[in-house]
Amino acid sequence: METEIIPVVEPETDIAVVPEEDRQETTELDHRSIEVLTREINEEKRTVRIAVSSEAPVERSFGLEVLEHSESAIDLDFLGSGRAPLLLDHDPRSQIGVIERTEIGSDAVLRADVRFGKGALADEVFRDVVDGIRTNISVGYRIDELSKHERDDGTVEMRAVHWTPMETSIVSIPADKSVGVGRSATAEPSKILIKQKEVPMEPEVNIDDVRAEAGESARAAYSKQVTEIIALGAKHNKRDFAEESIGKGHSIEQFRGLLLEKIGDAKPLEVGEPDLTPREQNSYSLMRAIRAAASNDWREAGFEREVSDEIGHVSGRTAKGFFVPGHAWGQRDLIAGTDADGGHLKGVNHMGSEFIEALRSRLVIGSMGARVMSGLKGDVSIPKMATVAAAAFVAENSAVSEQNQTFGELALVPRTLGVMTDISRKLMLQSDPSAEAIVRNDLLNAVAAKIESVSIAGGGSNEPTGITGTSGIGSVAIGTNGGAPTFASAVNLVKEVEQDNAAISGSMGYLTNAAVKAKLSSTAKVASSDSVMILDAPWTELYGYKFGVTNHVPSNLTKGSTSGTCSAMIFGDFSQMILAFWSSPDVLIDPYTNSSKGGTRVVVFQDCDVGIRHAQSFAACLDYTT
Repeated sequence: METEIIPVVEPETDIAVVPEEDRQETTELDHRSIEVLTREINEEKRTVRIAVSSEAPVERSFGLEVLEHSESAIDLDFLGSGRAPLLLDHDPRSQIGVIERTEIGSDAVLRADVRFGKGALADEVFRDVVDGIRTNISVGYRIDELSKHERDDGTVEMRAVHWTPMETSIVSIPADKSVGVGRSATAEPSKILIKQKEVPMEPEVNIDDVRAEAGESARAAYSKQVTEIIALGAKHNKRDFAEESIGKGHSIEQFRGLLLEKIGDAKPLEVGEPDLTPREQNSYSLMRAIRAAASNDWREAGFEREVSDEIGHVSGRTAKGFFVPGHAWGQRDLIAGTDADGGHLKGVNHMGSEFIEALRSRLVIGSMGARVMSGLKGDVSIPKMATVAAAAFVAENSAVSEQNQTFGELALVPRTLGVMTDISRKLMLQSDPSAEAIVRNDLLNAVAAKIESVSIAGGGSNEPTGITGTSGIGSVAIGTNGGAPTFASAVNLVKEVEQDNAAISGSMGYLTNAAVKAKLSSTAKVASSDSVMILDAPWTELYGYKFGVTNHVPSNLTKGSTSGTCSAMIFGDFSQMILAFWSSPDVLIDPYTNSSKGGTRVVVFQDCDVGIRHAQSFAACLDYTT
């Protein structure tokens, strides 16, 4: 028996062009019927076990059509997803249930468990099924690939070796193994051209057919582009923006560029935490949770335990100790009135991102303009533009040469940061807001210090690289063995960034340590006799740009013979720095390390990462001596 494989999805080679009057809407599917198995009905759960399809041949105009029933032949991704519909008479407007589970039996029959809805129409049909009035099932399917078989008796058998069931319907037309009900989604099976090896025929060229094929190709390209835009938008939590861009007719290249700007303006995400009411937020106690974890007795901290469990459920993560909601880190209490007048504590509304806001307030890089992404799940890739399209003048009647933008990606992965602080026995016994604030501030300061340190000069084991270790940033050097900071070197840092066309935002500024600040403030700008210093009061601006100070900028660098005393100064667009956070802080209580002192150690784990979108946006001098 001779076999020939015919991929239905390749119309340019294997499927005849169907005349316009014979074409079907692409929403239509092939259908065939089979009798329902009424013996497997659960009235309480409103479920029915049905036979969806089999390998029984159905006569078509070209011969016999057979649906192969094997795991490799049937694409059950949609039908078995739990979202596929149970319809009445193949009407998409009359969904009466859902397909919950599918399986292919050893008898080559596709079976499914369907659950009926509780609407009036669904209930009416379900009662008819239970009573044996409606006993027929019809499956709507799409054929993706056919195999031609010529039987010994000369009968042509077209076997669907790859096909996709899309829906199942309750139908009133009795099962009939000799005919099919409905028509094809693309071309009818009768329109499939079987290639003749003996006498190849040259098809007649028809301009309308050519135009139709061109239109189909354009539609396919558009569909691919739409799919790519939607996928890219969903990847960066911007599906609505993607749909808006599609509506405006943007290409995938245009959308990438727009997405870069959109991400750049993004605020911290409010995901990964339960939605607590203001009353619930005010009733949450970090100290109560710490005491409960230390004693392993949560009877008095049941609410805090529930919040932790819910955060874990929402974020899909498991706590090492317990999760702390974001508002607990930024919680503030306002005093209304005075003690003498019987003043009282008044709670304020909190947002889930207050952990991030409280953390950022402690980060100098936060005030410099570093961007924050929070509530992340899984690894993150942020698109970045590598090269831009260049414009050029052309002669009259000359074609414009193609100029394409190129894009790269900034990969961010969760890296676990662990910090700890110790709480004394007496402080543990306190429950007033001031004790909460002390513990909260200690932990926040510890987290902030490490994040800022690695953001500027990381690169250690399991650490982000940081600015100074990022390949491709600009560089300014003072001398073989370093040297004192000068106004010219500060200006040259700006030049390094501007030359790369990277000075494009309002988040440009200098960042250095206290030693360099002191040296700049005591060094004449032009000459030794000059009374104007490189950095003058109020010491917040240099060369027209913001000036920030943190001792996390290294002061122990080596240059030539100057060993371990050189300092760094950085200039750049800090909006190109991304601080990424996954889930809520995870707090682990260690009651043993300081047990001899009666103290408790609190360890905070935070999954985070730091990335630089464009290295050209930064420049550094690493050999200032002070």
